[in-house]
Amino acid sequence: MRKIVLAAVAALTLAGCTTAERDAALGGAAGAAIGGLATGRAAGAVVGGVVGAASGVLIGKATRTGWCVYRDRYGRLYEARCRGL
Repeated sequence: MRKIVLAAVAALTLAGCTTAERDAALGGAAGAAIGGLATGRAAGAVVGGVVGAASGVLIGKATRTGWCVYRDRYGRLYEARCRGL
C-alpha cells in the first residue's frame, strides 16, 4: 500500500511540472537507476542521476518544434526560431 501511495504522489508531483522539468526528472530517475544497477554503489546512482537529468533537459530542448539552440560569438547558448535551410 505504501508503494502505491508513493507512486501516486510522485505522479502528481510530475503532473505539475513543465515539460523541461519533467524531462529532467525522468532522465535523472532513469540515470540513477542505471548507474546504481551498473555499479552497485550509491556514487554510481548519483553520477547516473546527474548525467541523466542533464541529458533529459538537452533532449527535451531539442524536441521543441520550430525552435533551435544557437551559440553566440561569446559561447553562450540561446534559443531562437530555426533558420531556413
